[in-house]
Amino acid sequence: MHLPSPLVPERYGKAPYFWLLSLVIFGWKALYTRMDITEIGLILLSICAFLPLYFLSFNSTGKRLYLCVFATLSLGLVWAPWNGGGSTFCIFAAAMASRITPERAAYQTLSFAGLLIIACTLLLNLPPFFWIPALLFGTTAGVSAVIGEKMLRSKEDLLRKQEEVEYLATIAERERIARDMHDLLGHSLSVIALKAELARKLISRAPEQAEQEIRDVEKTARDALAEVRAAITGYRSTGFAHELRQACATLESAGVQCQVQMPPSLPALPAATENILALLLREAATNILRHAQATQCRISLEQSAGQWVLSVSNDLPADTQHQPVSDGNGLRGMRERLASLSGNLDIRCAEEWEIRATLAKDFA
Repeated sequence: MHLPSPLVPERYGKAPYFWLLSLVIFGWKALYTRMDITEIGLILLSICAFLPLYFLSFNSTGKRLYLCVFATLSLGLVWAPWNGGGSTFCIFAAAMASRITPERAAYQTLSFAGLLIIACTLLLNLPPFFWIPALLFGTTAGVSAVIGEKMLRSKEDLLRKQEEVEYLATIAERERIARDMHDLLGHSLSVIALKAELARKLISRAPEQAEQEIRDVEKTARDALAEVRAAITGYRSTGFAHELRQACATLESAGVQCQVQMPPSLPALPAATENILALLLREAATNILRHAQATQCRISLEQSAGQWVLSVSNDLPADTQHQPVSDGNGLRGMRERLASLSGNLDIRCAEEWEIRATLAKDFA
């Protein structure tokens, strides 16, 4: 049986590996009776048969996922008359069933597995040490896992939709800029081309008129350059403000309340500074959305001692506070961009997570 790599998709984290520790339930029997070497060998053989099914279930759909569920359930039922620890296989089977789609099919599979356990218990007079945990913990684990899978899929769908919206917004912005540049330069360049051609024809037989045409070319070119500069200044002046609105809307749609502290009137930022701050804000918002499990976010931009200081912070669950800080690719890239402008990036993880960027205020 070919196992995928990685064995467990990243979306589930490391928890599925720790769940395997529950297999020690097989050793519970050793507390009240002696287990011979044959039984120990069969237990190890069963675990070796279970592990490929377990890891395969994380990357399976359809019939193959059903096969993993009922093969694991069968292992538990086979062990039930001799070792109550077989109930752990039933609990794993219930958790596997949560990945069956649609959700209704997952609940139907859980119900069928529960009825099968009850039927085997009545027919074979299975001990309470087996059927009580198999039904109680199996049902609880299965329902909880179905709900968890639903929430995980909803979060992934939300992220995909947000990425799609961002992509479409980027395409629309590029098209708008292209239209603006065409409107700004199309007419001016056409006039320049015509006057330059006319000047070339007049230069030998009407030098004064040719000189006037060249002056018109110069004036038209300067006017076009001024219009382009004005347009680019307009794009730059709205870049950070647009990114701020986008970040707040994205976070609030994911249930994160945003508090924004900005100067009363945001002054025009140097182009390089604004670009870096906008990119950093986007990266910080993405990290909060994907990794922080936050409910509150604070964003502030201040002028202090000839510097711009952008701070983005969010609250953290108690079990993730005071964790060591490690940079991902996005934050490493931001450090490099800030360093190129003689800025610095400070990341703190205490009761809350904070990203603080400092840039020279007059950097052009």
